[in-house]
Amino acid sequence: MTGTEVRKLNDEEITVELANLRGKLLALKNKSVSEKIEDTSQFGKIRKDIARLLTEQTARAAS
Repeated sequence: MTGTEVRKLNDEEITVELANLRGKLLALKNKSVSEKIEDTSQFGKIRKDIARLLTEQTARAAS
């Protein structure tokens, strides 16, 4: 998800997407405990997407 994609989302969509990504991250962490993950770069990608969404959410709240 890029910054332009995040800016196109409305406030409700951002909240829903944050919940989905946090769920994915939790599931990935749980999976990493029980088995080996092939693509470990998913951790960073999901965290960066969460950060993008939170940044946009904070910017909208400030304005």
